[in-house]
Amino acid sequence: MADSVVSLRWEGEGLRFRGGAEGRPEGVVDGDGVTAPSPVQTLLLALAGCTAADLVLIADRMRVPLGGLSVVVEGDRRAEPPRRFTRIVMRFRVSGMAAEDEPKVRRALDLSAEKYCSVLHSLRTDDLEVRAELELT
Repeated sequence: MADSVVSLRWEGEGLRFRGGAEGRPEGVVDGDGVTAPSPVQTLLLALAGCTAADLVLIADRMRVPLGGLSVVVEGDRRAEPPRRFTRIVMRFRVSGMAAEDEPKVRRALDLSAEKYCSVLHSLRTDDLEVRAELELT
């Protein structure tokens, strides 16, 4: 059995899909990016969420209270297919922390990038096996 399983189903019109992990709240993905985030935007959201979760957890372990956290992610893609990302910049805005804790928060970000963020490391890897299987029902 796989470590993570999600399912996605087409809603029958346009490029709108709904899905998620079994028994969990569902999300919407819109291939056109009109009514929901596009798949590419969803990838950036996953990266932001993974890194932000690491930051909150690591800061807590370092006993650095955070009053607030937001992340803005910008991505540049190739002009030609495959339109993969060539550059991603994440901007973290942290509020409600003491100025002397800034080095700890920077260290938490470094640890996320170096060791913990599964999404980031999945984007970086050359050894990721991805395959598509077709089942007709």
